[in-house]
Amino acid sequence: MRTTGILLAAIAGLAAGQVAHAQQRDQIRIVGSSTVFPFSTAVAESFGARTQYPTPVVESTGTGGGFRLFCDGLGAEYPDISNASRRMQASEYERCQNNGVREITEVKFGFDGIVLGHADTGESPLALSLRELWLALAAEVPADNACSSFIPNPARRWSDVDPSLPPVRIEVFGPPPTSGTRDAFVDLALKEGARSVACVEALEAVEPQRFDRIASRIREDGAWIDSGENDNAIVQTLINAPDAFGVFGFSFLDQNSDRLVGASIDGVDPEFELIASGEYPISRSLFFYVKNQHIGLVSGLSDYVGEFVSEDAWGEFGYLTDRGLIPLLEDERFAAGEHARALHPMTEAPN
Repeated sequence: MRTTGILLAAIAGLAAGQVAHAQQRDQIRIVGSSTVFPFSTAVAESFGARTQYPTPVVESTGTGGGFRLFCDGLGAEYPDISNASRRMQASEYERCQNNGVREITEVKFGFDGIVLGHADTGESPLALSLRELWLALAAEVPADNACSSFIPNPARRWSDVDPSLPPVRIEVFGPPPTSGTRDAFVDLALKEGARSVACVEALEAVEPQRFDRIASRIREDGAWIDSGENDNAIVQTLINAPDAFGVFGFSFLDQNSDRLVGASIDGVDPEFELIASGEYPISRSLFFYVKNQHIGLVSGLSDYVGEFVSEDAWGEFGYLTDRGLIPLLEDERFAAGEHARALHPMTEAPN
Protein backbone atom coordinates (compact mmCIF):
# COMPACT_ATOMS: atom_id res chain seq x y z
CA MET A 1 0.00 0.00 0.00
CA ARG A 2 2.81 2.36 0.93
CA THR A 3 4.52 1.71 -2.44
CA THR A 4 1.24 2.34 -4.25
CA GLY A 5 0.79 5.64 -2.38
CA ILE A 6 4.28 6.76 -3.29
CA LEU A 7 3.69 5.82 -6.93
CA LEU A 8 0.39 7.72 -7.03
CA ALA A 9 2.03 10.75 -5.45
CA ALA A 10 4.81 10.61 -8.01
CA ILE A 11 2.30 10.38 -10.87
CA ALA A 12 0.35 13.33 -9.42
CA GLY A 13 3.52 15.35 -9.10
CA LEU A 14 4.50 14.53 -12.69
CA ALA A 15 1.04 15.57 -13.89
CA ALA A 16 1.25 18.85 -11.97
CA GLY A 17 4.66 19.50 -13.48
CA GLN A 18 3.30 18.81 -16.96
CA VAL A 19 0.41 21.23 -16.35
CA ALA A 20 2.83 23.91 -15.12
CA HIS A 21 5.02 23.35 -18.16
CA ALA A 22 2.01 23.50 -20.46
CA GLN A 23 1.01 26.82 -18.91
CA GLN A 24 4.39 28.44 -19.42
CA ARG A 25 4.36 31.61 -21.49
CA ASP A 26 7.16 33.17 -23.53
CA GLN A 27 5.79 36.73 -23.55
CA ILE A 28 5.44 38.92 -20.47
CA ARG A 29 1.99 40.47 -20.01
CA ILE A 30 1.68 43.86 -18.31
CA VAL A 31 -1.49 45.77 -17.40
CA GLY A 32 -2.40 48.89 -15.45
CA SER A 33 -1.93 52.65 -15.34
CA SER A 34 -2.27 54.80 -18.47
CA THR A 35 0.26 57.20 -16.93
CA VAL A 36 2.87 54.45 -16.54
CA PHE A 37 1.96 52.96 -19.95
CA PRO A 38 4.47 55.03 -22.03
CA PHE A 39 7.30 54.29 -19.58
CA SER A 40 6.51 50.58 -19.45
CA THR A 41 6.17 50.46 -23.24
CA ALA A 42 9.58 52.08 -23.67
CA VAL A 43 11.15 49.51 -21.33
CA ALA A 44 9.33 46.66 -23.12
CA GLU A 45 10.62 47.84 -26.50
CA SER A 46 14.19 48.18 -25.23
CA PHE A 47 13.95 44.78 -23.51
CA GLY A 48 12.70 43.16 -26.72
CA ALA A 49 15.52 44.75 -28.75
CA ARG A 50 18.34 43.98 -26.28
CA THR A 51 17.50 40.43 -25.28
CA GLN A 52 16.47 37.13 -26.82
CA TYR A 53 12.99 37.46 -25.30
CA PRO A 54 9.91 38.66 -27.20
CA THR A 55 8.75 42.21 -26.55
CA PRO A 56 6.29 42.22 -23.61
CA VAL A 57 2.65 43.09 -24.22
CA VAL A 58 1.61 46.25 -22.35
CA GLU A 59 -2.08 47.14 -21.92
CA SER A 60 -3.47 50.42 -20.59
CA THR A 61 -6.32 49.33 -18.32
CA GLY A 62 -6.11 51.97 -15.60
CA THR A 63 -4.55 51.36 -12.20
CA GLY A 64 -7.70 49.94 -10.60
CA GLY A 65 -8.51 47.77 -13.60
CA GLY A 66 -4.93 46.52 -13.70
CA PHE A 67 -4.99 45.45 -10.06
CA ARG A 68 -8.25 43.58 -10.61
CA LEU A 69 -6.71 41.58 -13.47
CA PHE A 70 -3.39 41.11 -11.64
CA CYS A 71 -5.08 39.85 -8.47
CA ASP A 72 -7.45 37.44 -10.24
CA GLY A 73 -5.04 34.54 -9.81
CA LEU A 74 -1.93 32.64 -10.88
CA GLY A 75 -1.16 31.00 -14.21
CA ALA A 76 -0.50 31.87 -17.81
CA GLU A 77 -3.92 33.46 -18.31
CA TYR A 78 -3.20 36.16 -15.70
CA PRO A 79 -0.89 39.18 -16.07
CA ASP A 80 2.60 39.21 -14.58
CA ILE A 81 3.02 42.91 -13.78
CA SER A 82 0.61 45.69 -12.87
CA ASN A 83 1.60 49.31 -13.42
CA ALA A 84 0.20 51.87 -10.99
CA SER A 85 0.07 55.63 -10.59
CA ARG A 86 -0.68 55.17 -6.89
CA ARG A 87 0.19 52.59 -4.24
CA MET A 88 -1.74 49.36 -4.10
CA GLN A 89 -4.61 49.70 -1.63
CA ALA A 90 -5.05 47.38 1.35
CA SER A 91 -8.27 45.98 -0.16
CA GLU A 92 -6.44 45.16 -3.41
CA TYR A 93 -3.61 43.49 -1.53
CA GLU A 94 -6.12 41.36 0.40
CA ARG A 95 -7.87 40.38 -2.82
CA CYS A 96 -4.54 39.24 -4.26
CA GLN A 97 -3.83 37.20 -1.13
CA ASN A 98 -7.28 35.58 -1.19
CA ASN A 99 -6.74 34.52 -4.82
CA GLY A 100 -3.35 32.96 -4.15
CA VAL A 101 -1.24 35.89 -5.39
CA ARG A 102 0.83 36.03 -2.23
CA GLU A 103 4.32 37.02 -3.36
CA ILE A 104 4.29 40.54 -4.80
CA THR A 105 7.21 42.91 -5.21
CA GLU A 106 6.39 46.61 -5.11
CA VAL A 107 8.76 48.82 -7.14
CA LYS A 108 8.62 52.61 -6.79
CA PHE A 109 10.42 53.90 -9.88
CA GLY A 110 9.90 57.65 -10.13
CA PHE A 111 7.64 60.67 -9.79
CA ASP A 112 5.01 62.37 -11.87
CA GLY A 113 2.89 65.48 -11.62
CA ILE A 114 -0.80 65.68 -12.44
CA VAL A 115 -1.45 68.67 -14.64
CA LEU A 116 -4.44 70.66 -15.78
CA GLY A 117 -3.52 71.19 -19.41
CA HIS A 118 -5.06 73.10 -22.29
CA ALA A 119 -4.23 73.98 -25.88
CA ASP A 120 -1.44 76.49 -26.40
CA THR A 121 -3.25 79.47 -27.94
CA GLY A 122 -0.38 81.90 -27.37
CA GLU A 123 -1.95 83.36 -24.24
CA SER A 124 -0.60 82.96 -20.71
CA PRO A 125 -1.49 79.62 -19.08
CA LEU A 126 -4.31 79.62 -16.56
CA ALA A 127 -3.27 80.24 -12.95
CA LEU A 128 -5.41 78.41 -10.38
CA SER A 129 -5.36 77.71 -6.68
CA LEU A 130 -6.34 74.33 -5.28
CA ARG A 131 -9.30 76.12 -3.67
CA GLU A 132 -10.52 77.41 -7.04
CA LEU A 133 -10.02 74.00 -8.61
CA TRP A 134 -12.21 72.35 -5.96
CA LEU A 135 -14.88 75.06 -6.19
CA ALA A 136 -14.98 74.54 -9.96
CA LEU A 137 -15.19 70.73 -9.97
CA ALA A 138 -16.89 69.68 -6.72
CA ALA A 139 -20.35 68.18 -7.06
CA GLU A 140 -21.54 70.18 -4.05
CA VAL A 141 -20.25 73.43 -2.57
CA PRO A 142 -21.14 75.35 0.61
CA ALA A 143 -24.29 77.45 0.45
CA ASP A 144 -22.67 80.00 2.77
CA ASN A 145 -19.47 80.70 4.68
CA ALA A 146 -20.66 78.60 7.63
CA CYS A 147 -21.35 75.45 5.58
CA SER A 148 -24.86 75.41 7.03
CA SER A 149 -25.80 73.41 3.94
CA PHE A 150 -24.35 72.27 0.64
CA ILE A 151 -25.86 72.87 -2.79
CA PRO A 152 -25.23 71.48 -6.28
CA ASN A 153 -22.32 73.37 -7.82
CA PRO A 154 -23.80 76.45 -9.57
CA ALA A 155 -20.58 77.56 -11.32
CA ARG A 156 -20.85 77.35 -15.10
CA ARG A 157 -17.86 79.48 -16.07
CA TRP A 158 -14.42 79.82 -14.50
CA SER A 159 -15.26 83.46 -13.78
CA ASP A 160 -18.15 82.23 -11.60
CA VAL A 161 -15.53 80.73 -9.28
CA ASP A 162 -13.44 83.90 -9.23
CA PRO A 163 -13.97 87.06 -11.33
CA SER A 164 -10.24 87.11 -12.17
CA LEU A 165 -10.56 83.83 -14.08
CA PRO A 166 -11.60 83.78 -17.76
CA PRO A 167 -15.33 83.88 -18.59
CA VAL A 168 -15.27 80.55 -20.43
CA ARG A 169 -17.30 77.45 -19.71
CA ILE A 170 -15.90 74.97 -17.19
CA GLU A 171 -15.17 71.87 -19.28
CA VAL A 172 -12.57 69.43 -17.98
CA PHE A 173 -11.77 66.08 -19.60
CA GLY A 174 -10.36 63.67 -17.07
CA PRO A 175 -9.71 60.03 -16.20
CA PRO A 176 -12.49 57.66 -15.07
CA PRO A 177 -12.94 56.19 -11.56
CA THR A 178 -10.76 53.14 -12.43
CA SER A 179 -7.75 55.39 -12.96
CA GLY A 180 -4.97 55.90 -10.45
CA THR A 181 -4.58 59.41 -11.85
CA ARG A 182 -8.18 60.10 -10.86
CA ASP A 183 -7.55 58.73 -7.34
CA ALA A 184 -4.42 60.85 -6.93
CA PHE A 185 -6.12 63.94 -8.35
CA VAL A 186 -8.92 63.58 -5.81
CA ASP A 187 -6.53 63.07 -2.88
CA LEU A 188 -3.87 65.63 -3.79
CA ALA A 189 -5.92 68.34 -5.51
CA LEU A 190 -9.60 68.20 -4.63
CA LYS A 191 -9.36 67.22 -0.97
CA GLU A 192 -6.57 69.73 -0.37
CA GLY A 193 -8.63 72.37 -2.17
CA ALA A 194 -11.61 71.56 0.04
CA ARG A 195 -9.43 71.97 3.14
CA SER A 196 -8.61 75.50 2.03
CA VAL A 197 -12.28 76.44 2.62
CA ALA A 198 -12.43 77.08 6.37
CA CYS A 199 -15.84 75.63 7.16
CA VAL A 200 -15.20 72.53 5.00
CA GLU A 201 -11.89 71.94 6.75
CA ALA A 202 -13.68 72.21 10.12
CA LEU A 203 -16.14 69.56 8.95
CA GLU A 204 -13.32 67.01 8.64
CA ALA A 205 -12.71 67.01 12.39
CA VAL A 206 -16.35 66.42 13.39
CA GLU A 207 -17.78 64.44 10.44
CA PRO A 208 -14.84 62.87 8.58
CA GLN A 209 -16.97 60.60 6.40
CA ARG A 210 -19.18 63.48 5.32
CA PHE A 211 -16.10 65.59 4.61
CA ASP A 212 -14.62 62.78 2.51
CA ARG A 213 -17.80 62.50 0.45
CA ILE A 214 -18.16 66.23 -0.12
CA ALA A 215 -14.46 66.87 -0.75
CA SER A 216 -13.93 64.00 -3.20
CA ARG A 217 -17.14 63.83 -5.24
CA ILE A 218 -16.71 65.30 -8.72
CA ARG A 219 -19.66 66.99 -10.42
CA GLU A 220 -21.64 65.01 -13.00
CA ASP A 221 -23.45 67.82 -14.82
CA GLY A 222 -21.15 68.00 -17.84
CA ALA A 223 -18.41 70.23 -16.41
CA TRP A 224 -16.24 67.11 -15.88
CA ILE A 225 -16.19 64.51 -18.66
CA ASP A 226 -14.82 61.01 -18.03
CA SER A 227 -12.56 60.32 -21.00
CA GLY A 228 -11.36 56.74 -20.66
CA GLU A 229 -7.86 55.48 -19.93
CA ASN A 230 -6.21 56.84 -23.09
CA ASP A 231 -4.49 60.09 -22.14
CA ASN A 232 -3.48 60.63 -25.77
CA ALA A 233 -7.18 60.86 -26.63
CA ILE A 234 -7.59 63.64 -24.04
CA VAL A 235 -4.64 65.48 -25.59
CA GLN A 236 -6.23 65.28 -29.05
CA THR A 237 -9.55 66.50 -27.65
CA LEU A 238 -7.88 69.59 -26.20
CA ILE A 239 -6.28 70.44 -29.53
CA ASN A 240 -9.76 70.47 -31.07
CA ALA A 241 -11.40 72.34 -28.15
CA PRO A 242 -9.09 75.22 -27.12
CA ASP A 243 -11.30 76.39 -24.23
CA ALA A 244 -11.39 72.94 -22.62
CA PHE A 245 -8.98 71.52 -20.05
CA GLY A 246 -7.66 68.02 -19.43
CA VAL A 247 -6.29 66.21 -16.38
CA PHE A 248 -3.34 63.90 -17.11
CA GLY A 249 0.24 63.07 -16.14
CA PHE A 250 3.14 65.47 -16.69
CA SER A 251 4.76 63.13 -19.21
CA PHE A 252 1.91 63.75 -21.67
CA LEU A 253 2.33 67.51 -21.26
CA ASP A 254 6.07 67.13 -21.74
CA GLN A 255 5.63 65.06 -24.90
CA ASN A 256 3.17 67.61 -26.32
CA SER A 257 4.85 70.83 -25.18
CA ASP A 258 4.58 72.25 -28.71
CA ARG A 259 0.79 72.04 -28.52
CA LEU A 260 -0.23 72.16 -24.84
CA VAL A 261 0.47 74.26 -21.76
CA GLY A 262 -0.21 73.45 -18.11
CA ALA A 263 -1.97 75.66 -15.58
CA SER A 264 0.03 76.79 -12.59
CA ILE A 265 -1.34 75.53 -9.28
CA ASP A 266 -0.96 77.69 -6.16
CA GLY A 267 1.59 79.75 -8.05
CA VAL A 268 3.79 76.80 -9.07
CA ASP A 269 4.21 75.78 -12.71
CA PRO A 270 4.14 72.06 -13.66
CA GLU A 271 7.83 71.79 -14.50
CA PHE A 272 10.29 68.91 -14.17
CA GLU A 273 12.40 70.40 -11.37
CA LEU A 274 9.42 71.70 -9.39
CA ILE A 275 7.71 68.31 -9.47
CA ALA A 276 10.94 66.53 -8.49
CA SER A 277 11.43 68.89 -5.53
CA GLY A 278 7.83 68.46 -4.34
CA GLU A 279 7.07 72.17 -4.75
CA TYR A 280 4.39 71.49 -7.36
CA PRO A 281 1.39 70.55 -5.19
CA ILE A 282 -0.08 67.74 -7.32
CA SER A 283 2.91 65.37 -7.41
CA ARG A 284 2.78 61.60 -6.86
CA SER A 285 4.97 58.48 -6.96
CA LEU A 286 4.78 55.85 -9.70
CA PHE A 287 4.96 52.07 -9.16
CA PHE A 288 4.87 48.68 -10.77
CA TYR A 289 4.07 45.40 -9.05
CA VAL A 290 5.60 42.03 -9.96
CA LYS A 291 3.93 38.65 -9.45
CA ASN A 292 6.91 36.74 -8.06
CA GLN A 293 5.15 33.40 -8.37
CA HIS A 294 5.33 33.83 -12.16
CA ILE A 295 9.14 33.81 -12.13
CA GLY A 296 10.00 30.64 -14.06
CA LEU A 297 6.50 30.46 -15.48
CA VAL A 298 7.05 33.44 -17.78
CA SER A 299 10.31 33.74 -19.68
CA GLY A 300 12.49 36.75 -18.87
CA LEU A 301 10.31 38.25 -16.13
CA SER A 302 13.17 38.97 -13.72
CA ASP A 303 15.30 40.26 -16.61
CA TYR A 304 12.56 42.73 -17.53
CA VAL A 305 12.58 44.04 -13.96
CA GLY A 306 16.36 44.41 -14.24
CA GLU A 307 15.99 46.41 -17.46
CA PHE A 308 13.43 48.75 -15.89
CA VAL A 309 15.64 49.57 -12.89
CA SER A 310 18.84 49.94 -14.93
CA GLU A 311 20.51 53.36 -15.07
CA ASP A 312 20.06 53.28 -18.85
CA ALA A 313 16.31 53.28 -18.25
CA TRP A 314 15.32 55.04 -15.02
CA GLY A 315 18.57 56.91 -14.34
CA GLU A 316 19.00 60.67 -14.34
CA PHE A 317 19.97 60.55 -18.02
CA GLY A 318 18.08 57.37 -18.91
CA TYR A 319 15.71 56.96 -21.81
CA LEU A 320 12.66 57.20 -19.52
CA THR A 321 13.53 60.78 -18.59
CA ASP A 322 13.23 61.55 -22.30
CA ARG A 323 9.65 60.34 -21.97
CA GLY A 324 8.95 62.69 -19.05
CA LEU A 325 9.79 60.48 -16.06
CA ILE A 326 11.06 62.37 -13.03
CA PRO A 327 13.64 59.99 -11.53
CA LEU A 328 14.23 59.09 -7.91
CA LEU A 329 17.23 60.66 -6.22
CA GLU A 330 20.41 58.61 -6.67
CA ASP A 331 20.49 57.05 -3.16
CA GLU A 332 16.81 56.17 -3.27
CA ARG A 333 17.20 54.80 -6.79
CA PHE A 334 20.09 52.57 -5.68
CA ALA A 335 18.11 51.14 -2.74
CA ALA A 336 14.96 50.66 -4.82
CA GLY A 337 16.96 48.95 -7.57
CA GLU A 338 18.53 46.49 -5.11
CA HIS A 339 15.07 45.76 -3.70
CA ALA A 340 13.58 45.22 -7.16
CA ARG A 341 16.34 42.98 -8.50
CA ALA A 342 16.12 40.82 -5.36
CA LEU A 343 12.32 40.63 -5.85
CA HIS A 344 11.67 41.16 -2.14
CA PRO A 345 7.96 40.43 -1.58
CA MET A 346 5.61 42.66 0.37
CA THR A 347 4.97 41.27 3.84
CA GLU A 348 1.86 43.25 4.73
CA ALA A 349 -0.88 45.34 3.19
CA PRO A 350 0.14 48.90 2.21
CA ASN A 351 -0.94 51.66 4.59
